[in-house]
Amino acid sequence: MTVLADRIEMADESGELTLDVMFEWLEKMPVPEGYKVEIVGGNIFMSPQRQTHFEIILGILEQVRAKYPRNRLASDVRIDFPGRLNGFACDVAAFADRSVKDDKGRWRHQDVEFVAEVISKDTAANDYGPKKTAYAQARVPVYLVADPYEATCHVYTQPRQEDYATETKVLFGEDIDLTGTVVGLVLKTDGFPRD
Repeated sequence: MTVLADRIEMADESGELTLDVMFEWLEKMPVPEGYKVEIVGGNIFMSPQRQTHFEIILGILEQVRAKYPRNRLASDVRIDFPGRLNGFACDVAAFADRSVKDDKGRWRHQDVEFVAEVISKDTAANDYGPKKTAYAQARVPVYLVADPYEATCHVYTQPRQEDYATETKVLFGEDIDLTGTVVGLVLKTDGFPRD
């Protein structure tokens, strides 16, 4: 029996499933190239990466580089968030100066200052639902959802327990003023493509 099979059997016997075990399973699966994989509330989601998705992510990354050095940014990298089995691969995550990785070499949710997600049709409910809740629980100061289908961005600030106190809706083409937040800059959206 393999180590993976042993762990799966132990998880099944104890009734305790962990993110590490689930990600080990994913590493053994034939995930198609160009797909993003993450675990939200114990459910595995795979979504294809589209050119539109990439262009918006790159547009955000290029702009937040004015504040965050490359070594304090991540994209599609596993970060474990509060809640039951939440291992997200944020489209963009920016980390505080004090950030340190955990003993497994992973970023800690406690150090995240900014998260951006670009929705896909099949997983949009996660970005507006359980992921938003987890980001609020983790006290992520700024959460941005870019929606190329509606050509809008939703900016959530002031995390309070399981939600954000403030939501601002900005149309593509308008500036997102984050100068009053920890991010401290203005994001341009005029180059964001639409689906």
